[in-house]
Amino acid sequence: MIKITAAEVNNLRKHTGAGMMDCKNALVECEGNFDNAVDFLRKKGQKVASKRADRDATEGVVIAKTNADQSYAAVVMVNCETDFVAKNQDFINYVDSILDLAIANQVKTIDELKELDLNGRTVNETIIDQTGVIGEKIELGQFEVTEAAKVYAYNHQGNRLATVLGLNKADEAMDQLGRELAMQVAAMSPIAVDQDDIDPEILAKEKQIGMDQAREEGKPEAMLEKIAMGKMNKFVKENTLLNQDFVRDTKKSVKQYLLETDKDLTVTGFARVMLASK
Repeated sequence: MIKITAAEVNNLRKHTGAGMMDCKNALVECEGNFDNAVDFLRKKGQKVASKRADRDATEGVVIAKTNADQSYAAVVMVNCETDFVAKNQDFINYVDSILDLAIANQVKTIDELKELDLNGRTVNETIIDQTGVIGEKIELGQFEVTEAAKVYAYNHQGNRLATVLGLNKADEAMDQLGRELAMQVAAMSPIAVDQDDIDPEILAKEKQIGMDQAREEGKPEAMLEKIAMGKMNKFVKENTLLNQDFVRDTKKSVKQYLLETDKDLTVTGFARVMLASK
């Protein structure tokens, strides 16, 4: 049997990210041929990915970052099957490398991200490779982008929740406020910036629910519309960022606080990505 050195095994491990024993076995199987061993490990990843395609990958890592001039921010979620893998630093570093790649190229969609080159392989191919290395289903679960005059990123402890948010003005004096609003998005989970940004179908559904509830409570038919509008307005206040109470000063809405800070200041958009609750 051909002798495989520790240096050869280590070199293959650095190149593929596979475990030491997997790398040694691959080199033995391929009689020391490095390129064939790489292909061997990749084929293994494809086989594992195929076998685990129907598994649930509900754990993972969520990370958000901005580019250097804070004009572009992105948040990525890469899913795995277990919390054990999600907390592994090598896996976190892998997710981080995907996000850095997205930011360097300022991609707009998850499909664009999947096709980017990451160390000679597309991101999508490295996902399959990681499945073989780790032995769990790995998938690029979500990718969101925000671009604005100035953007902010917030990462909640534990890498399970992250947000990005944009303001229409690039002013260092607003940085504290921008960070606080990104944290508010994490804490209060708004579905839109303002009422006009909510899908009309969602508003119509909330209005209908309000009318049905009022009818079941025995309210007069002539009052149903008014009661439903009141319930819908409450829904808008609780679920749109600008109309929520500002967490730092709950006597004011976010919109009021922004107007008092700068009459032209507003939030241009945000994204919130979170792993499913345990």
